[in-house]
Amino acid sequence: MRRSVAVVTAVVLFGEAVGIVVVHLVLAAVVDNQSMSLAGTDPDVMSTGTLVMGGVFGVLLALCGLIPLLAAVRDRAPGRLARICLIGCAVVHGVLGALAVGLVGWAAFVFMMAVLALLVLTLLAYERRGPEMSGDGTGAPAPV
Repeated sequence: MRRSVAVVTAVVLFGEAVGIVVVHLVLAAVVDNQSMSLAGTDPDVMSTGTLVMGGVFGVLLALCGLIPLLAAVRDRAPGRLARICLIGCAVVHGVLGALAVGLVGWAAFVFMMAVLALLVLTLLAYERRGPEMSGDGTGAPAPV
């Protein structure tokens, strides 16, 4: 079951990366076409900044999606740095979900919480375990 959960998590994160990039492309086009500025900022700077941040967000989400995909292919727990990245991704999804309920609506909240649940389930399914203990209560490692 843990492989399928990791693959689903990876696919959702890859899809979310594509969606974020598309949304930022549309936002950059709108800002550029309407010559919008914020407090006198140059509209070209606003458009370029939106494009760059969309690309950065997309790459980060794709890299976060690569971690569970590699875990599923190898059927091994991610390393320490990869786990930290997934935990950070989960925290960001939790915070954005809390903001999305007020700004976008309940559908966005449900989606963000579903992604958060997939990330947490992936982290728990590939939990690192210590050496197996013997059943005699002494705490000694089991013989191999």
